[in-house]
Amino acid sequence: MKSENHTNRQGRRSFVRGAVGLGALAVGGVVSRACGPSGHAATDGSAPAAAPPHRVQAPAAGPPAAGARPPTYRLRPFAGETSMGAPAGNPAVRTHAVYFLEDGGGRIALTFDDGPDPVYTPQVLRILAQYNVQATFCVIGENAVQYPQLLHDIANGGHAVANHTWTHPQLTKLKPAAARSELERTSDLIEKVLGAPPDWARAPYGDWNPATLAVCADLGMEPLGWSLDTNDWARPGTNSITKSVLRDVKDGTIVLCHDGGGDRSQTVDAVRDYLPRLLDSGYVPVRPEL
Repeated sequence: MKSENHTNRQGRRSFVRGAVGLGALAVGGVVSRACGPSGHAATDGSAPAAAPPHRVQAPAAGPPAAGARPPTYRLRPFAGETSMGAPAGNPAVRTHAVYFLEDGGGRIALTFDDGPDPVYTPQVLRILAQYNVQATFCVIGENAVQYPQLLHDIANGGHAVANHTWTHPQLTKLKPAAARSELERTSDLIEKVLGAPPDWARAPYGDWNPATLAVCADLGMEPLGWSLDTNDWARPGTNSITKSVLRDVKDGTIVLCHDGGGDRSQTVDAVRDYLPRLLDSGYVPVRPEL
């Protein structure tokens, strides 16, 4: 039986299609901005690949993505932005992603991108289970379709499964129909495997614009950003990753890490190091709430 939240999302999709579909998808302008070279690739071939025991058939592709993947750099969010309000009872199309948790109180969000990965995702899950904390895993569809059991493992651990597109393109470089296909295929897969679509979507490189934010809302998702980038994608060393978290964390911080896209052994070691220290300092890792 569908949950009340899922029913609300279905209503949200219908409303936004009518209210936004005719105009918002044609709107230009980028909400996030580039702040120098950095980023993460969807895969670099370094992680061993195991044959999937139960491969799920991929949802049919929509319009092909335009061009190749962008260079490995990261787009960072503006500081201090707030979301656009909406009349009571009407869904809002956000003007940007969610960068901080509301009502901090020591609550933070650990997020992991580019999985699921058969080597590193289970290691991260074991550490989180050891300390009984929750996190959010932003999965790439072409990885998730190979390892559906890992989606179950994530959900069974009490963690959130978020949409990180199908192939990890820079959405703002795509036509709206292609961007929609990237998000919709992954949502459909997650719903097929777990029985419910995701509540959150994270754009590769953190790059949203009005058109892709409208697509995100139309699919019933909220855009998830971050306020602390560990830069673990660059493999700067376990100590560097740990120090960046312990130095910059504060109430409401959303921490960006990676459990896929390459060798994530440094990330695993860093989580093992900083997580108990965060707990000792009074921080409580949670799933972001709508």
